[in-house]
Amino acid sequence: MKSALYRAAAVPAGRASLPAARPATRVATPRPPRSPALGQPGGVVHLTAECWPFARTGGLGEAVAALARHQGAAGQVVTVLMPLYRAVRDRVPRLQPVGPRFAVELAGWSTQARILEAAPDADEVGESGPARVLFLDLPDAFDRPGLYGEGGTDYPDNPWRFALFCRAALSILPWVAPEARVVHAHDWHTALAPVYLRTDWAADPFHQRLASVLSVHNAGYQGHCAPETLPRLGLPARLYDWRRLEWYGRVNLLKGGMAFADAVVTVSPTHARELCAPDTGFGLHGAFVALEDRLVGITNGIDQRVWDPARDPDIAAPFGVGDLAGKRLCKAALQPTFGLPVSDSIPVVPVCARLAAQKGLDLLLAAEVPASVPVQLVVLGEGEPEYARALTALAAAMPDRVAVQLAFRDRLEHVLLGGADLLLMPSRYEPCGLTQMRAQRYGAIPVAHRVGGLADTIEDGVTGFLFDEYTPDGLVAALRRALDHHREPVAWRRLVRAAMARDFGWEGSVERYQTVYRRACRDRARPSAS
Repeated sequence: MKSALYRAAAVPAGRASLPAARPATRVATPRPPRSPALGQPGGVVHLTAECWPFARTGGLGEAVAALARHQGAAGQVVTVLMPLYRAVRDRVPRLQPVGPRFAVELAGWSTQARILEAAPDADEVGESGPARVLFLDLPDAFDRPGLYGEGGTDYPDNPWRFALFCRAALSILPWVAPEARVVHAHDWHTALAPVYLRTDWAADPFHQRLASVLSVHNAGYQGHCAPETLPRLGLPARLYDWRRLEWYGRVNLLKGGMAFADAVVTVSPTHARELCAPDTGFGLHGAFVALEDRLVGITNGIDQRVWDPARDPDIAAPFGVGDLAGKRLCKAALQPTFGLPVSDSIPVVPVCARLAAQKGLDLLLAAEVPASVPVQLVVLGEGEPEYARALTALAAAMPDRVAVQLAFRDRLEHVLLGGADLLLMPSRYEPCGLTQMRAQRYGAIPVAHRVGGLADTIEDGVTGFLFDEYTPDGLVAALRRALDHHREPVAWRRLVRAAMARDFGWEGSVERYQTVYRRACRDRARPSAS
């Protein structure tokens, strides 16, 4: 059963359609400033499709922003490069250019590009702390209503869009990040960066010394396209083999990035092991196994300044490990906010997630929660229409027990976790997960499937409840275990305090990333490195 579910998540996307080539237009390229001596401590450049608060669809943007911010706070020189989406313009109306326009070429096609950043007096300045965020303005590729698509359908030229972004980003590194020693790419969108780095830029002295690290946040999304797409991505036919970019008769961009990267990181140790198994490797388990010690699992953290119930301005009352009185007030405020009857005795159980198959919404519906267990269920999220319809219908049928909010708002997640008794995360797979860590900080005890980062961050029976079998019975049994504890006030307070005392800060993870970077740089410096 589980094998089929994981394979379904890895089905290739539809054939890519790319824009017609047009004559190249030569534009002056900015002259880079003097680079620091090679022996000096270097910096890291994150290449990402998302970065909070500028543009995100899920956990990727938040994880990249938090990692970059904490690396900067630890003294690392950090630059984040992301596309200038239309959504970024809406979010940051005051943008200023960094240098003149320049040309980006891809397979004989050329376009003009710019680098922009938030003006010093823009509201968002400081959101990323000491990390510098730069936006690559490539209107042909990114001046569109959506990040990846519209109306639930991906843009057919997504491989070309992000290939163009990768090439533009690599071309400007000597100029915008002369101190860089590591290029850290994130997910399939930027997985071509390690490929281009070791092919088109292989002879360039600046790029040759750069180590490349690829983070796999969600291996269920791999960037598939047809073999005939390769020339339009500027990739030679020799790269289309099973060791690099070929995957069951398709081009697989994530696989290509893994093959060329100096190190590959996924977002929890348990998920790193899962990716090496046939049933849970999304069809890439052989490629993950082949990485050997180049594959590392590092659990994400959370910003414990933002997720702190003792100082959270969005919740009804502050509370902490030593004084839980405010949590009862938060629950009393939460229930009417979502149209539920105020009751201290019935547990409030939220689901804060994208409405997608990965998040276990089918399991939740099949388990008939809350008809099978006495709880108030609150769903906060947006996503696939079929789940939105089913959950909305459930709320209409059980208005005193179910509430659904389909417009996700960050503030509402604070309100929910502040007042919730439990948190439900029945994910089919969860590379890391952030909500279970936030919930524990707020004394909302997670009930979750024992996979990925959920297994690494929830201690069964101590700070939460885990179930092994991905079945309705498994979910309901774990919920009932949690409710048994909830009926015993002393045992429940002990559970809540243990969960709230957990340290999920980024500091330890940042140091583990530094270890990966140091090793990647050391491997890159060896004479045999190519």
